[in-house]
Amino acid sequence: MGYLKYIKDLWKKPKENLGDVWRARLIQWRTEPVSVRIEHPTRIDRARSLGYRAKPGFIVVRQQINRGGFMQQHITGGRRPKHNSPHKVVNKSHQRIAEERVAKQYTNCEVLNSYYVGEDGQNLWYEVILVDRSHPQIVKDETMGWISKVRGRVYRGLTSVGKRSRGLRSKGKGAEKVRPTQKAHGNRLH
Repeated sequence: MGYLKYIKDLWKKPKENLGDVWRARLIQWRTEPVSVRIEHPTRIDRARSLGYRAKPGFIVVRQQINRGGFMQQHITGGRRPKHNSPHKVVNKSHQRIAEERVAKQYTNCEVLNSYYVGEDGQNLWYEVILVDRSHPQIVKDETMGWISKVRGRVYRGLTSVGKRSRGLRSKGKGAEKVRPTQKAHGNRLH
């Protein structure tokens, strides 16, 4: 068996398995800027399964996101039904927001995917895999050449996390309204 299997097992319970390394990383990451470009992925097993390759044209960025923001503010005055819900209806996950923020910074790159690397009481950290669209090796590559013709995948919900938040992981019964999009289904004449 390969070494990536053992790394994957460590990341199933990172606080217990990584211990002091986990705490030291979080302490260091809190002092760094919100977006940090890194040379090598922290979770090489997850990065490779999501399409990362150690070749020119691939970039990895660690993005910090503030946790929370899902509880509705307490509104005084008025007893309308929309004031009585304790939770916001949130269509985007923290991970999808992290991908969009990285894409806004690196405009010449396209977001391939992202994965979780850590959290504390206030913050979440995700690593986002970017691909340089105009890099010659990427354009010539048989498996990754398609991404040089694509624009704005992350904003259209075409990454793995975007598809999950749009409900595209399920098919058939119970998922009739998600394809092609929920908006298109709402506009359809019955």
